Amino acid sequence: MPEGDKSTIVTRAPGVAEIAARHTDEAETARRLSPEVVRAVLDAGFARHFVPVAHGGEAGGFSELTSAVGLVGEGCTSAAWAASLAAYAGRYAAFLPAEGQAEIWADGPDVLLAGALMPSGKAEPVAGGWRLSGEWKYISGVHFADWALACAAVPAERPEDPDVRPEVRFFAVPRTDFSIEDSWFTVGMRGTGSDTLVLSDAFVPEHRTLARSVVHAGRAPASDARCHIVPMHAVNALPFAAPLVGAARGALRAWIARTGARVDRRGQAVGEKPSTQVALARSAAEVDAAELLILRTAAIADGAEKYPPGGEAAVRGARDLALAVELLVSAVDRVFRASGTSGQSSSDPVQRFWRDVNSAASHVALSFETTGAAYGAWALSGEERGAGAVR
Repeated sequence: MPEGDKSTIVTRAPGVAEIAARHTDEAETARRLSPEVVRAVLDAGFARHFVPVAHGGEAGGFSELTSAVGLVGEGCTSAAWAASLAAYAGRYAAFLPAEGQAEIWADGPDVLLAGALMPSGKAEPVAGGWRLSGEWKYISGVHFADWALACAAVPAERPEDPDVRPEVRFFAVPRTDFSIEDSWFTVGMRGTGSDTLVLSDAFVPEHRTLARSVVHAGRAPASDARCHIVPMHAVNALPFAAPLVGAARGALRAWIARTGARVDRRGQAVGEKPSTQVALARSAAEVDAAELLILRTAAIADGAEKYPPGGEAAVRGARDLALAVELLVSAVDRVFRASGTSGQSSSDPVQRFWRDVNSAASHVALSFETTGAAYGAWALSGEERGAGAVR
């Protein structure tokens, strides 16, 4: 991938989608992506997208990544999910101390990382670092990862003080240090291979660990690139929402192709019925609206659009992404219901996209009940009256 060519990830994404679409049956059966698809994701530049320039990466933008992930999702939701999370895991690793970064990217920026972002396991301080043991569930792409970022709470400095909460840290561990438990048996998103990461008394030196609060605050130690200095609330659930735009578009395209050839029992073309046309129009509009919300969040993270004022900045993006995903679920549900019995075939791509979108939408980061409550609490707190109109 030519250095500095920031458009490459977008221009190569349709090729990744094409390769991934050819391997969807294999991914469904194996419950992980094929090596050919993983190679295509790497070659397109997803793993290096957020890697610091000092290590040969692109330190790229959120908008271009969001667009590229969406394009991959039109062929395979699981491939888009893997591409997205691989890129964002590289961003988290950019917050490691310089020595840790140098170790991970010693052989170049195209290193696949898997992120275990929810605290689990047990971390014990030892001379020079930490001992880490435990299990981390639902780790997408773990089978192909060169490194994993495991998240764990560490003992508080003053455990006797009830007001001192344990610190949560990320620990970078190489593939040689972890094993994988086969545990991913799901209705949708089967190809993500989100099995369980297992560590047993793994030593992690201090230079391969960082406080999660550093990522949340946006304080990378050795890069002033925009992607490394934005706070977490500017990014929110972008890694999880972006793949679903492509999945919804893939579902619509497959549905249109099949519906155009369908006739009902009376021999009337199904595509000529106003009810069919309206269903398509409503679903297509919902996908467009969702994409606009998601792209606005990415543009704000890139600095291409202004942050909302005051406390709204911390709650609006998460609200928008959760609502966008609800719109995408609605769009795919509608065309799936309109598919009739013929759409229930296990070989029909619409039902696969439908399963994938509904499965991915259950991710905790995409809950509108949670994000909507946070936004509503802010809006009703009185702070918004001093910050301008509610958006």
